Amino acid sequence: MADRSLDWFKQANRDLEHATEAAQNRKYEWACFAAQQAAEKAVKALHLSLGQEAWGHMVSRLLRELPENVEVTEELIDKGRALDNFYIPARYPNGHPEGAPFEFFGKKQSEEAILYASEIIGFVRNEMAKQKRDH
Repeated sequence: MADRSLDWFKQANRDLEHATEAAQNRKYEWACFAAQQAAEKAVKALHLSLGQEAWGHMVSRLLRELPENVEVTEELIDKGRALDNFYIPARYPNGHPEGAPFEFFGKKQSEEAILYASEIIGFVRNEMAKQKRDH
């Protein structure tokens, strides 16, 4: 199987750019979702670079399922949990009891989502660089 980890990581960065642009355009629900996608793809890139496949969309679980030799802090997992909350409710009207998704997301949520996704991408970048040095 070819190593596609760099492709996943590059797309994670692109998704983070999209999140930032969406927030600037006050499309906060899309900023939150794109930030979640950025973090998810980054962690999947790390799994792939370690020779393992990762399935699912929950960033916190993807972080917890990394091998033991990859030190993931509880704080980073908590940030992943915060991003997990944007996977469905930011896109689907039935993710809330009533109202459209854009009515539930604002500047504060998008700023937090972008910050957390940036931190997770930074973590993945460091881990992938460390792995490259060690091999």
